[in-house]
Amino acid sequence: MSVVAAIGVLALLVLVHELGHFLVARLLGIRVSQFSLGFGPALWSYQGKEVQYAVRAIPLGGYVGFPDDDPNSPISSQDPNLLRNRPIQDRAWVMSAGVLANLVFAYIILTTQVLTAGLPQLVYQPGVRVPQIAVEMSPVAQRAGLKAGDVIVAVDGTPLPTGKAAVDHVVQTIQSRPNQPVRLELQRQETRLTVTVVPELAPSGRGRIGVQLQENVQVQIRHARHLWDGIGLGAQEFYRLLSSTLRGYWELLQHFQQTADQVAGPVAIVAMGAGLAQSGWENLLQFSALISINLAVINILPLPALDGGQLLLLGIEALRGRPLPPKLQESVVQTGLLLLLGLGVFLIIRDTVRLVGS
Repeated sequence: MSVVAAIGVLALLVLVHELGHFLVARLLGIRVSQFSLGFGPALWSYQGKEVQYAVRAIPLGGYVGFPDDDPNSPISSQDPNLLRNRPIQDRAWVMSAGVLANLVFAYIILTTQVLTAGLPQLVYQPGVRVPQIAVEMSPVAQRAGLKAGDVIVAVDGTPLPTGKAAVDHVVQTIQSRPNQPVRLELQRQETRLTVTVVPELAPSGRGRIGVQLQENVQVQIRHARHLWDGIGLGAQEFYRLLSSTLRGYWELLQHFQQTADQVAGPVAIVAMGAGLAQSGWENLLQFSALISINLAVINILPLPALDGGQLLLLGIEALRGRPLPPKLQESVVQTGLLLLLGLGVFLIIRDTVRLVGS
């Protein structure tokens, strides 16, 4: 059931994205001919008065089709309600509506969560947590009496700050003082104690004691006191997730060779969502918001076959005063679509192999 829930989340987010395009086009009076979830052969279809609705075999997104793209359409090419005959601003609204729909939906999810189940928030405390003793690396920490779960609150009498700065300080102190005593003040549940470690000299020439370190952070559930508080907290969490997503993609572009292997495909996303669904529906809510934001960010990238690519073509048209030749636009979009589908299939195969082998 958790896998079904995760797949349902992805399908819902794709539906929201395509509904954004579809509803804005209809509100502007622009003709629409198809509304499809997925690509390829139709598994189910229904022909309405003007629009064909379909669910297709390849679950890598969806699309809204317009009569402009159908050479056999009975609608006159001069019809003012065809997408290509509308002003640039109308077409830009239609192309950007999917991204806006995903962003608005993510905000609604987060606001709903903070008003119901509550929003998990990370609260950083002073010190550095020791989640695990790595005896295979070095027995020093174990011999000195450190245990998993300890929190290092001071080094040589100096209290530690919060966050990454605290971790960096402990790591630098240990690495820079091989064969020299380092006094660590620990918090072990309700007990304060002090141990002295003597980092051993590692082959790298630095000191080590055989521990894993992480920021001392606790998860607290924050509930909204009333509706307006929930609206504000939802906005804060939305901004945090959007900012971290944008930073993540920027780092991916800057260090693509080192981070490309971390890019997740649909199979890995479903597996992640299934794990969160098992731990509670409130975690699945936040996962849904994060994926919805990611869909928006990916689709706004100026790449062929994505919404951002279409907006880029509209920008070029605005600068030139006329659109690019139709054949050139068609070849760019088709090439981009093939690359996108190819990437999707590759990620599905890669992530499936990883899951089977794990």
